[in-house]
Amino acid sequence: MNRGALENFPLLMYILAAKTLILCLAFAGVKMYQSKKLEEKLKKQNKEKLKAEAEKKDD
Repeated sequence: MNRGALENFPLLMYILAAKTLILCLAFAGVKMYQSKKLEEKLKKQNKEKLKAEAEKKDD
């Protein structure tokens, strides 16, 4: 077995952990962005629905 590869093993594990953490944070950020966008869309739909109902009552 290559001796140099074993010496670099802890460094490789730190790199792997950092890469995993970055990916996890990126996915969490995307998920938050999507949920915020969806929430805004739902608010807009509810607002339009209430507006339509109010106009219906006025008629």
